[in-house]
Order: sequence, then C-alpha cells, then structure tokens
Amino acid sequence: MKVRTRSRRFAPIHLLSLIALAHVAAGQQPTNPPADPRFKTDILVIAPHPDDESTIAGYLAKAVLDEHRRVAVVLTTRGDAGQNLVGYEQARTLAEVREVETRQALASIGIDKVFFLRMPDTWGYDISDVLRSLETANHGAALGEAVRFIRLTRPEVVITMLPATVVGENHEDHQASGVIASEAFDLAGDPTAFPEQVAGPEDRLWYGNLMEGLRPWQPKKLYYYTDATHFDFLKGKGPEYSMTALSPSQRVSYARLAAKELSFHRTQYGDEPAKALATNNLKDFEQPLPFVLAKSLVGGSATGDIMEGVGSAAIPFSPVRGYRPENSAALSIELGQGWAFYKRFYPAHNLDVMNTLLAPELGVGSGEHFPVILLLRNATDKPVTFNLRSQLPPGWSVDSTSPQHSHPWPMTTFVAGPHDDVPVRLRLVAPTLAKSEWQTITWTAEADGQRLGPVTLRIYVYGR
Repeated sequence: MKVRTRSRRFAPIHLLSLIALAHVAAGQQPTNPPADPRFKTDILVIAPHPDDESTIAGYLAKAVLDEHRRVAVVLTTRGDAGQNLVGYEQARTLAEVREVETRQALASIGIDKVFFLRMPDTWGYDISDVLRSLETANHGAALGEAVRFIRLTRPEVVITMLPATVVGENHEDHQASGVIASEAFDLAGDPTAFPEQVAGPEDRLWYGNLMEGLRPWQPKKLYYYTDATHFDFLKGKGPEYSMTALSPSQRVSYARLAAKELSFHRTQYGDEPAKALATNNLKDFEQPLPFVLAKSLVGGSATGDIMEGVGSAAIPFSPVRGYRPENSAALSIELGQGWAFYKRFYPAHNLDVMNTLLAPELGVGSGEHFPVILLLRNATDKPVTFNLRSQLPPGWSVDSTSPQHSHPWPMTTFVAGPHDDVPVRLRLVAPTLAKSEWQTITWTAEADGQRLGPVTLRIYVYGR
C-alpha cells in the first residue's frame, strides 16, 4: 500500500511544539512565560556616542559594583564620523571598532547589556541644532527602537543627556539622544504606541512570528546629565555624586573607575586615560557629578538618590499633557529652530524643570562665523511688515542675512503673509577676544505699530 507523505511545504514539528502538545495531552495548559528576567534592569542609560556613557561612568560603577543595581546602556550612534588616534580604520569599520571599545569599557564596571540604535553620527556643523540630528536619524524609526529597548529592559529609571543647547554641550546628537529618550519614556507604557511590539506572537513556539510579544512598560524617573562647561544652573535640580569617594567593593575612588572605563575608548583618547591612571593624575575625573531630575512619577525629592522611592512594583501608564496651542500674541518674534522646538517640547512632555534651568545660550570661538535663526510670526489675516533690529555688542558684525531684506543693517525689513512665519537666518561674526567672557545679543521688531520682543541670546565667546 502506498503511504501518503507530508507535503514538503510543511516543516517538521519543532521540539517545543511537541512539548506544548504533550502538556495539553496531559491536561496541562501551556504557560505564558513572563517577560524575560535576564534583561530586567534598574537603570537604562540612553547616550549618544561611544564614550558619552563615560561622563557618568563613576556613578554607574557605584550603582553596579556597590549597590548591585542592574544597568543596561543604549548608544544611539556608533561614532563612525569620528577620528581614530590609534589606527587607520575609519567610517563604518571605525563604528565596529567603537562598538567593541564600548562593550569592553562598560564590562570593566560590570555592565554587559549594551545596545546600539545605529543612528547616523552627525558632525561638522558650526552650531549644533537638535533638529538636524533628528532628521538624519529618521526620528520615528529611532524612537521606535528606543521604545523597544525600554520595553525589553523594563527600567525603573532612565538616564540620558540634557536636551538643551548649553555652553560646552556642542553636539546635536547629544541633544537628540535626550529628546528620543524623553519621548520613549512617555510612550513605552502606551500600548497604542508601536503596537506591533506589544502584540502577542501567533505561536511563540514556532517560526516566523512578526509580532514581538513585549509588554508595555512605564519607567518611574527620568534624569539628565550634561558635559557642559559650567554647572551652576544644575544646583538643586538633582542629586550630585562625589567622584573622590572610595568604592567599598573596589577600594579605589569612583574617579579612578571612571578613568579606567574611559581608557578603553582608545580611538578617541589614545593612551591619555591610561597615563592618567598610571600617574594618578585624576583631576579631570574628580569633579562632582551632577544630574537633573527631569520628572518623577513616584514623588521624592529633587536632590535625593537616583533610586530613591522607585520600589519594585510596576506602575500604570502615565500620559503626558502633550502639545497644546499657545495663547501667543498675533504678532511675535522668537528664536527659531531648536530653541523654538524646545519651547514647545518641554511643556508637552511635562518637563517643567527645563524652563527653570537657563536662558537660551551657546558658546562660540573668537572670530567665529555662525548662524542664528529668528522667527517672525504673523497670526493675523493680513500681510504684515516686520522691521527687525539687532543690538550687537562692540566688535560683532553680520556677514549675511536670508531672505534678502530692503533696509541696511542694523534694521532689516521682512514681510510675512497672513498666518505665516518668516524664518530669518542671520550669519553673525563673533569678536576676537583675548579673554573669554559672556556677551548678550538682543533683537526687537516693529510690526503694525507694535514693538515686539526683546529676544535675547547669551553667548560665551572663548578667548584666544
């Protein structure tokens, strides 16, 4: 008798499916396993480049080695646009090298869960603008990846870089990592955000599942850190940790542990951190490490410990207020691009502390050319002429404006159509100073008989 064989389009039954069938035959229902405990973390760090986790390596060492916290790190880029101080490898190959360096660096302080979003590494602009980085990163795709890592690791606390333009904070990828992490913090607990991630697979014991089987997760606290050159604006806004304190388990200072972690990033720092360790010249690592408590869903004090009050129980999803139309004047002037975005981003994401930190500022070099964007807003039903006036300190100049204007500097004239904004790009030239100092530029405008502004920008001009 001819035996009928199974069609070739059906694969052999997988061993796990046989086990599941055996459970059913025995009257036992297959269990739905919990979230994978191997990836559960207390703290998830979302940093921009290989080495940017090193800024807070002293605290991470304390958390892992002495407090026995579970920590994972996500790098949004792989640092492929950077230099190589120890080899000839560049571009994509450099990214592979820096991935390895980062994993080795974090392993030195006990962290073995390291992930990469693989956003492009942007570089080469005169003034950082977070919107450029978000554009090149494919903002939505990068955000989905960040949400996925929060749902996978289920952190109680998320730590990321400060989403703000601050003197010394000179890279738009730094700010973009803070924006994406803040958005992911607010979305990971929402089952309608990237729902394919939290939908159950058709059959987890079989192949080719498209749904990911994650669970929504709401982190409890969000903290920021920065590599700014001044930290006065952080006082009282979050905890501060001593880097000269000794690690009880390692019997060396946290500064030394931070220097050791940085020493693995040789493509960026060569042998300098190793030399600092060998000579005990750790002054660059011994400054107190401040954080900003961006928000807490479990209460607690701003300056309390990062893990204060988080507990171990999950909390429900906590939606933010979201963007709401502004009650602004019919005619107005404001700083554009990243500054205009942050003005709306902070309240939309319940980041109320951010508007208490600092006024718009940036740092430029002596004699440097750089752009500033101003927005002239017309919410009326008719065209309006804006007469824009700049008040520049001595030694400053303007080498161009865009679009073209009809009056000589320092007053320029622009026409905004009904319910339209005119972005004005001013390319400024900083003075040449022997000594670094703060200076302030002010803009005002006249439109339809009204005086608008002032808008101010604090600029730290580095002396030669």
